[in-house]
Amino acid sequence: MEVILLEDVNKLGDMGEIVSVKPGYARNYLIPQGLALRASTGNLAQLKHQQQMVEARRIRQRNEALGIQGKLNGVSVTIPKKSGENDKLYGSVTKRDIATALEAQELTINSKKLLMDQPIKELGIYKLTAKLHADVTADIRVWVVAI
Repeated sequence: MEVILLEDVNKLGDMGEIVSVKPGYARNYLIPQGLALRASTGNLAQLKHQQQMVEARRIRQRNEALGIQGKLNGVSVTIPKKSGENDKLYGSVTKRDIATALEAQELTINSKKLLMDQPIKELGIYKLTAKLHADVTADIRVWVVAI
């Protein structure tokens, strides 16, 4: 039986592929779980339409990300924090703090798009990357200074 995969299925295929599976596997697992549709002419036409819509949305999102990248590249953000001995911060600088500081400069970015391994806990200059799209990134310089 041939089915159209609606989701990525491990060891079977990726979304949008037409794969051949045993009828029981399709009837009892793939179709009820919403992972696949029977490969009929109507479903194939619907799939092509959905793929065109998704591709148009991806292109639009990429163009928006490129516009934001132009504004964000090379931006410097200064974040004042209280510090103790050896330039250690009493708190830490998180993604949300950086996103708030960017908003003060009228640059809106979701804090989830900032790539940061761990919170910043010392004074200094840090370089962060913002992943705006799958293949679009921007570099942001963060200055953490003492109050």
